[in-house]
Amino acid sequence: MKRHLAHARIDLTRTQRGGALIYILVAVALLAALTVSMMEPSNQQAQSQNTTNLVTALDGQITTISSVIQDCVLTYPDQDSELTATQQKNIPYPINPKDPYFTAQSATPAVATVDEVAQIRCPGNPGGSGPDNQDHAPLFNASSGKYMPPPPSMFSAWKYYNGADGVYIMTSSNKSDPYIPVSLARLDGMYSDCEADVINRLSAGALNITSDTVPGDAAAKSCPAGNICFRYWIIQKATAIQVSAGCP
Repeated sequence: MKRHLAHARIDLTRTQRGGALIYILVAVALLAALTVSMMEPSNQQAQSQNTTNLVTALDGQITTISSVIQDCVLTYPDQDSELTATQQKNIPYPINPKDPYFTAQSATPAVATVDEVAQIRCPGNPGGSGPDNQDHAPLFNASSGKYMPPPPSMFSAWKYYNGADGVYIMTSSNKSDPYIPVSLARLDGMYSDCEADVINRLSAGALNITSDTVPGDAAAKSCPAGNICFRYWIIQKATAIQVSAGCP
């Protein structure tokens, strides 16, 4: 009898321990679920805020750059009469910053090595200098009082193109943060059809995006491999290579 009672107590103890363990496991599972539920809205909110911030920053810079370029075009419509058809495809827009024309004219300040928006010169602006008095003053510097803002975090400096396809500016990112493609798609949707395009090469090789090769380059302009690019057209011609779906 005593032995049976002892076994009963052991079984009861085991049952109680088993029941307690189940409650502990349930509590842990509930705590994990609560933690996840509390984290998800926070992550989603952070992603949403990042998207909004990036769209606002890029849209603001596009507006700033376009306004400064248009001011140059409207203020100095006669530009530089010595520019050839090879150097200037879209009168009177600024030619590409690293065009060999500037080197030949010993232009100052130093000739750019990359076709970046920050290095654009305004043709026709009497603030330029050189031995033949070519008038191409920088658009962004202390003399003009206009400054090129730094690109958003994780994005490259804005690039400039003036060629057979028109005139555009472009920036890119090689980061894989998921909010970046979402942001660029939203930004693209803010413009007219084919006015801007998103070129996603994050998981692909470089893609040529111009039909010509501008002076100073060895090949056509491209969206680099492993990057996602955003391009905004200031002028677009029929030869332009369209990347966005639905563009002619």
